[in-house]
Amino acid sequence: MSFIVCLAALCFLMFVAYKGFSVILFAPIAALLAVLCTHPHLVLPVYSNLFMENMVVFIKNYFPVFMLGAIFGKLIEISGFAKSIVHSVVKLLGPSRAMLSIVVVCALLTYGGVSLFVVVFAVYPFAVELFREVNIPKHLIPATIAMGAFTFTMDSLPGTPQIQNIIPTTFFKTNAYAAPWLGIIGSVFILAVGMTFLDWRRRSCAKAGEGYGTGHLNEPEPIALTELTNPWIAILPLVVVGVMNLVITRLIPRFYGDTMYIQLTDAAKPLAVPVAKMVGIWAVEIALVLGILTVILFGWKKVHSKFADGTKVAIGGALLASLNTASEYGFGSVIAALPGFLVIRNALAHVPNPLIKEAVSVNVLAGITGSASGGMSIALAAMSDQFIAAANAAHIPMEVLHRVAAMASGGMDTLPHNGAVITLLAVTGLTHKQSYKDIFAITCIKTTACFVIIGVYYLTHLA
Repeated sequence: MSFIVCLAALCFLMFVAYKGFSVILFAPIAALLAVLCTHPHLVLPVYSNLFMENMVVFIKNYFPVFMLGAIFGKLIEISGFAKSIVHSVVKLLGPSRAMLSIVVVCALLTYGGVSLFVVVFAVYPFAVELFREVNIPKHLIPATIAMGAFTFTMDSLPGTPQIQNIIPTTFFKTNAYAAPWLGIIGSVFILAVGMTFLDWRRRSCAKAGEGYGTGHLNEPEPIALTELTNPWIAILPLVVVGVMNLVITRLIPRFYGDTMYIQLTDAAKPLAVPVAKMVGIWAVEIALVLGILTVILFGWKKVHSKFADGTKVAIGGALLASLNTASEYGFGSVIAALPGFLVIRNALAHVPNPLIKEAVSVNVLAGITGSASGGMSIALAAMSDQFIAAANAAHIPMEVLHRVAAMASGGMDTLPHNGAVITLLAVTGLTHKQSYKDIFAITCIKTTACFVIIGVYYLTHLA
């Protein structure tokens, strides 16, 4: 019965998200209804001391990354740098490679530190122009954008500054470049299989006589390609973020050591700061600040008049995205504390292999919460000690645990109630019925990639 309650709470949250209701509102409602059905007298204590406390912890740790990423992405947009990058890639690859062009552009932007949500808005108008020109069905646009923005550059490629690659650093004392070979192999697998699938879908639709279509919603205005920034200048902020993330990741431990102590006054008790757990977060925050300064320096003419309004919009978006994820994290924390979750945990305990156990655990919780970052945070908060102990016993490096957790988080998180999926469909003016099956196929490819790298590790011991 307790397991059914947990499952019902998940189904309820998926349903309301599918219908377009706010997860910030309904995640606590779903969690507290589950508590009401199991321990009615604990509803208020659980809300205050479990749901809200975990929600606040998530915001404390990761809101600066959300905010700086959103500001960086917004400045890339209003400076015209994003338009220049997209136009240059499309021109280089040509309209005949429309799908590959969109995937490459999304990959460049997300690996450069631009928020996934900003990428959707920035790339969509170009995707429409290309797909319309080559007569590819519009309903394939969401899967194509998802392929470029929500997969290998989100959590597989070493060094990506996206939050899904940063969260494991606080649990395993690693950095964003953990297990680079496994990350690269996983990325190549995702890109090769994903592009093969998208091309097969394009050809299948062409054989069926299906073209771009008419009567679509949210069709963008034609793109004005005047006064484009030099593409080498446009891409410079992305390079700065990537390079400085690597450099600062190496410098912080040398400067601070593994732990530092803060004592602002003689009367105050020294505060111990676990530097090793914070390296990944601090490095990406500093790198994003330097990226923002680079955009301002080279794009000041276009940025300064829109800076105030643009940053307000970006911060509002960051607040919404972080609160959505934190609310889902709070929901998952409550579900993880209920008796029904023991059924899931006990089932996973019978998985003998530590890497497979971690991959399945993170994937399941990412699916439950509909959030890669939320699900991974819950899984690692609840079970990271078990994963670490099992990995140490099997002589598996922490870097491998990091890469497996990050890649597993980006698998089944994209169920219908996922915030990024809902946003992607809303922006493109399409419905779950029209486009979700192709997004789900990309999700399955991404999930498979996680187990591929586990197999590669055991065969080669590459990390």
